[in-house]
Amino acid sequence: MSGFSSQPTAVDTRTNVHARTAFLLVSGFSMLGYVSVIETLRAANQLSGAPLYDWVHVSSDGQPTAASNKVRISCDMDVKSTNDFDFVFVCASDEAVAFNDPATLAWLRAKAAHGAVIASIGGGAFLLARAGLLRGRRVTLHWTYAPAFAEQFPDVDLHRSLYEIDDDRMTCGGGMSPLDMMHAMIIIRHGIDLALKVSEWILHTEVRDSQESQRLSLEMRLGVKHVGLLRVLKAMDGAIEDPLSRDDLVRISGVSERQLDRLFVSQLGISLSGYYLRQRLGRAKSLVSQTAMPITEIAMACGFKSTSTFSKSYRSMFGTPPSRDRQMAFSRRREK
Repeated sequence: MSGFSSQPTAVDTRTNVHARTAFLLVSGFSMLGYVSVIETLRAANQLSGAPLYDWVHVSSDGQPTAASNKVRISCDMDVKSTNDFDFVFVCASDEAVAFNDPATLAWLRAKAAHGAVIASIGGGAFLLARAGLLRGRRVTLHWTYAPAFAEQFPDVDLHRSLYEIDDDRMTCGGGMSPLDMMHAMIIIRHGIDLALKVSEWILHTEVRDSQESQRLSLEMRLGVKHVGLLRVLKAMDGAIEDPLSRDDLVRISGVSERQLDRLFVSQLGISLSGYYLRQRLGRAKSLVSQTAMPITEIAMACGFKSTSTFSKSYRSMFGTPPSRDRQMAFSRRREK
């Protein structure tokens, strides 16, 4: 099966070939993302009047796999299977961050080598990247995992989009974004008419472009209206490793330093320096719990010049030192 073009107009000439599909389920996967994909395929079959897709469920050991809501899905096979597929959807969430089962990653590489389109939902991109299937590709995943993913896989072209289709790789942010990705996939394989019928059938009436943001705007998320303050907040989000100086932020805001300080307190209930520290430590917490990066490197990646200052600030903010947070995150994953 030939790969996808990133443009929906490049429809595969073999669109009506029966597509063998595998769902690789990793413990704790999002049921919402999984259902969005499988129900789209079911609707495509029903509305086309043809068996365009069939599917099986795969897990590392072939045993039933529990989603994050504790619902368990029976699996048809394990990763020792030699079956070939046209599509493989990797469904994973928090467990994907540290997932490194050699047999599963080898299975993904084998499916890709035999021509399968490899797709990921939510955190599933971690598996694809560890399998070496995303180098130089446009990729996205859920925004909560983005900092850890960027640190671990600098050779991947990470975007903060809803979904990305780069030839024979498909990635999306999870949540409701799989519906938008699947709409684009149906267009590519079967044309706009069927895609519109499917979206209308499942009441997906507001199909979003791939490049729309995963998150609410800062204005909506924080309730901020002032244009200058919004510029500063956006600049802060983009400058975690090398924090901007107060002079830089004042210049970006277009208002006086005193007025900027007042805006932070009146609209966010926190000082400028307090907000910036909170953002940097929030990034640090994600890296501590989701990666094996040394604490020293995390401190530097979040704009701290010394590990001792970082650890003190971290403990003051979260009540535990970063080393203890990492131990607890590891223990939670092991218990699952």
